[in-house]
This record gives sequence, structure tokens and C-alpha cells, in this order.
Amino acid sequence: MNAAPALDAFLRSCRRWDDKPDGDLLNPNAPYAGRVADWRGACAEAALLAPLDPDADAARAFFERNFTPMSLRGSGRLTGYYEPYLEVRPVPDAEFSMAIRARPNDLLTGDLGQFIAGLEGRRIVGRAADQTFEPYRTRAEIEALDLGVPLAWGRPIDVFFLQIQGSGRLLYPGGEQARVRFAAHNGLEYVSIGRILIERGELEPHNASKQDIEDWLRARGPQAWRPLFDENPRYVFFSMDALDDPEEGPTGAQGAPLTPMASLAVDPQHHAWGVPILVNADLPGAPGWRGLVIAQDAGGAITGPVRGDLFYGWGDAAGQRAGRQNDPDARWTVLLPRSLAARTS
Repeated sequence: MNAAPALDAFLRSCRRWDDKPDGDLLNPNAPYAGRVADWRGACAEAALLAPLDPDADAARAFFERNFTPMSLRGSGRLTGYYEPYLEVRPVPDAEFSMAIRARPNDLLTGDLGQFIAGLEGRRIVGRAADQTFEPYRTRAEIEALDLGVPLAWGRPIDVFFLQIQGSGRLLYPGGEQARVRFAAHNGLEYVSIGRILIERGELEPHNASKQDIEDWLRARGPQAWRPLFDENPRYVFFSMDALDDPEEGPTGAQGAPLTPMASLAVDPQHHAWGVPILVNADLPGAPGWRGLVIAQDAGGAITGPVRGDLFYGWGDAAGQRAGRQNDPDARWTVLLPRSLAARTS
């Protein structure tokens, strides 16, 4: 197990805590993760190690010195995601006909904890209408009403899967590149079109990877994918970013850049950002994989205490591996700073 990427990812998470008071909980929904002060010592040592470019052994020794493993009960599904490359156009044409949209001005979000004690961190999404607050519009309505300023135009299948991944690198005809990242979603339930195709007998469960779904869509054309897309009411909006460093990953939900094979999307109702997690799972071409990752992101389909999404990186190779990642029986071991673990054990 090479813990060096996880050490790099952990230090990125530490930087997100620099300006937070020591007494702040990492996440009120995950009291096991303690307070910012509990993590200061490990973060300080990680910062001292970073300039030395520690190898796999040194990184592993760092985690063994500073953390205590705390196993989670049960197992859960581990999927994969990545940052795709998308060919785009600044204006639409017959091929590049679906917009990558910015967040609409009428989309509102709020933390229910501001109104009801005990619901801190639970967010509600909707819009104001006739002096009431109601759910936001569906995917079909957003497209029909042209809501959200188009940032660029892509091929419809590419744009649909961009919304599932949550970020992407845009490639323009002249060679320019930019990055789009998640800005908001419409608050409606995510429905997997892969699961729909399996239930209808169009795909077999063991042949329903992202590539299999894309092949099915391309073979049948718009008359098939338009109504299928609309069966997933969840819609994701984006913001545009410059791509200053092509070797740096997209920004995750914590606000830290993601690290390939060392960043994990988790459910923030159960876990705190920045927590190291040792994962035992089967990966494509690597059964029995054991890797150290850092909780740094979230996802609409990532719900539950042992449900994760492993960030594979960017580009086609990462996409092929991420699209085949699906282990229903992954096991997690959370690592906590030693002093915190001693108080909670």
C-alpha cells in the first residue's frame, strides 16, 4: 500500500482547517471526528514532512505514528468517478446541442438547522413561488425553459455524464482548455439510468458499466436517450474555472483539490471531511485492493455510512476504470488521531 498520495491529500485537507477555531467540530453530523484541535498535531507533522517528498514507507510511518484505526461495522458499495475531458463549442450546433448550465438565479438553498434544531447540515433546495417555497424544476423543465446561462455546449451524452461526475475539463476547437465544477443541483432525487436499463432488460447487471450505457445510447440515438435522460430528474449546474495547473485535480466538496486514488466521496451526514479511511475493496484489475484515502468530496448518489466513491483522476483511462468500479462489499477502517481515538474507544 502506497500511502504517499493519501499524505498529500491529507495535507490539502489540513489547509482547509487553518482558519477554523480549535473548538469547531469537524462535522456536527459526525461527532466521532472530534474538533479541529484534535487534528492540529497530525497536520503540523504532515506539513513538516511535505517538503521532504516522503516515499511510500515514510508516508505509511506517518499515519501509523499519528492515528489509531477504528473499524466501521458492516460493508457498503464502492463506485468510482473521474474528471472527464469534453469537447465543447461556445455556441450550439447540430452535434454540440446540449448546454452546460450555470446556476439559475432563482435556485435557492438553505440549511434546515437554521430553523429546526437537530437538522444542522441538512440542506433544502427549491425556489420561491407565490409566497411559498417549493421544489425546483425537473431536468425536463430546466431544458424546456432554458434555465441557467449556458457556459458551453457539448454532445448530449457527454453533458449528461458530466453531471454525474460533477466536474470536467472543457476542450475548445482552438486548443483552449477550461474546467467546470459543481455549483449546485436542483434538489431532486438522483435516478440511475443504468439501473433503469437493467430493470427493463436492456442491459445485464454484469454488463452495465458507463461504457456499456454509452454504447447503448449511441446505438439508439436521440429518440432513445432524450426520454431516458428525463427519467433522472436530478440536474447539476456548474461554474467555470481556469485550468491553471493541469496536474491538479478538481475541487471537492471540502474545497480541497482531489488526489487520484486518494480522495473519497462520502456521505456528509455520516462522515467529516479530511478523515483518513483505509478501504478494502475489489478494483478493476486489482481484486483485494487495500488503499488509504481521505474523505474530501460528496455525491448525490453517495448516501449511507459505508458508501463511497473513489476518485480515479482525469481523462479517458481514468474514466474506463472508474466506470467499471462497483464493489458492493467494500469495508472501511476510519483512522483517528491517537488522543481522540483514546477518548472515544
